Amino acid sequence: MKRYLKLISTACIITFLSPGIANAQEEDSPIAPPFETLNLIDNQTTVNPYKGQVILEIQHRFSKIEEIADLFGIYGSANTRLGVSYGLTDKIMLGFGTTRNYMLQDLEWKYSILTQTQSGKVPVSLSYHGNAVLDARADKYFGPEEDYQFIYRLSSLNQLIVSRNFAGRFSFQVAPTFVWFNAVPEGYRNANASVNVGSRLQVLGFHSIVFEYDQPLLTADEKVYPNLALGVEIGTSTHSFRVFVSNYNSIVRNHGIAFNGNNPLEGDLQFGFNISIRF
Repeated sequence: MKRYLKLISTACIITFLSPGIANAQEEDSPIAPPFETLNLIDNQTTVNPYKGQVILEIQHRFSKIEEIADLFGIYGSANTRLGVSYGLTDKIMLGFGTTRNYMLQDLEWKYSILTQTQSGKVPVSLSYHGNAVLDARADKYFGPEEDYQFIYRLSSLNQLIVSRNFAGRFSFQVAPTFVWFNAVPEGYRNANASVNVGSRLQVLGFHSIVFEYDQPLLTADEKVYPNLALGVEIGTSTHSFRVFVSNYNSIVRNHGIAFNGNNPLEGDLQFGFNISIRF
């Protein structure tokens, strides 16, 4: 009899404690991703594809909004990037892209260092992102023929991205960023630094308002303006569509941070859209 009472008591204790144990495990599990996409607009987020996942990115920029005759930039010269990203593991991403302007070929990578947890034990997500970019235009664009060197075509970016999901509907991130160009036009810097911030506010289901701002930190002889973008995101289980207005035409961040000459206060704006497809 004592043996049976002991078994019943043990079973009652386990039954009583198991919801708490389950809740503790649930609370300490990773939060839902703070962002739906690898790129918020043009800046990388802390989100990575899971192992074996392929993500196709189509990023399109119309020309500057100037007059109704060119349908506010839609009939003008456009810039487009096609990119593919692959999850080597759940924490490591490798991607490649090609961009129309400057014939840029970019290789990029990202590593998830920390992931925010529901318990708050890990309060933020942290990722490292980097790239190497090749300018594939003709040799004549890199100075006198006798001075040409292949390394003049190369640039790179390194950044740490810190993000936090607040109550499931609002996410914010900040990314100190360093960009290096082996060769630049006169008046610009080889070494460039910025602080990039971004946010996403879920307003209806998978639909959100998205915002980005990149503040240059180093002064060049030529005026370089911050990158600013504001738009909406429409999401489904396999696709994400973002349409926005921005003050820059560059898609690869290296060029946007080092060379943006468009002043948003003077109306130097243009429309753009991104499409992300998850396989």
